[in-house]
Amino acid sequence: MIGAALDDEQVAAFRRDGYLTVPDAVTGDQLAALRADMDAWVDESRDHDGSWGETIDGRARFDVQPGHSAERPGLRRIQAPTEVSAVHHAVAVDSAMVDMVAALIGPDVRLHHTKVNAKQPGSSTEVRWHQDFPFTPHSNDSLVTALLMVDEVTDENGPLEVAPGSHLGPIHTLWHDGAFTGAVADDVAAGLAGDAVQCTGPAGSVCLMHTRLAHASAPNLSNRPRTLFICVYSAGDAHPCSPNPVPTVHQGLFVRGSDPGRVRVQPSEVDLPEYPKVASFFSQQAAISGPSDRDGAGGGTA
Repeated sequence: MIGAALDDEQVAAFRRDGYLTVPDAVTGDQLAALRADMDAWVDESRDHDGSWGETIDGRARFDVQPGHSAERPGLRRIQAPTEVSAVHHAVAVDSAMVDMVAALIGPDVRLHHTKVNAKQPGSSTEVRWHQDFPFTPHSNDSLVTALLMVDEVTDENGPLEVAPGSHLGPIHTLWHDGAFTGAVADDVAAGLAGDAVQCTGPAGSVCLMHTRLAHASAPNLSNRPRTLFICVYSAGDAHPCSPNPVPTVHQGLFVRGSDPGRVRVQPSEVDLPEYPKVASFFSQQAAISGPSDRDGAGGGTA
């Protein structure tokens, strides 16, 4: 597909700030179909007492938050939706959103993984400060996380919060006292929060985020859902250094260009992540944080 690319000013802003929000990343028909899928999954969740389905590594595909019920569904994560949804696959591999990513890390771009992160109305789920790269370390950091806003994202329904320019700084460890917490240390988080900017926008917008950008998100305090379809892409010469935390049959699929047949190595050091044993890092981070349902982003992102 030949779609909307980015101009020089937008590319420069991404390089400087580590993120960029762009409207109209998908067509109206694609957006409607994504919403229809999500509505159907939320309805299906009412028939389950807990997480259900299965991904290629045996973990649950559909993850619900504590307190989930038929009356108050708490579906918060769909792992690898491209495997069970034609429209999610189409958007991930051939949409204007992909052209935007290619403008940043192309011409050769491959898909690493996809997921849906949702905050249902009144959800207390809070994503703690982190960077994505320690979840998915590669031979270089030419990775972009595309967070497509399936719903309108406002300052009340748990928007992504970013620390502009933090992608140019250190890679912060997610290990503390011998445990993989999925979050940076509290003192680091306090410093990042002081510079936080909220990423809001109408449905159909996308926030393009550098893999090293520090980010978090607050609970959904509104009566409206906040759903993000999240696709992680890498440059064709960036090779993973650890297992995919959201394994999928579509990992490594070239969505633009082709395999360059080489590996680009960028000097850096990062602690290897702990592979999740449960449906997502939401539950893993909650175990570290305690029973407050203060949860973190599975495999990074918000």
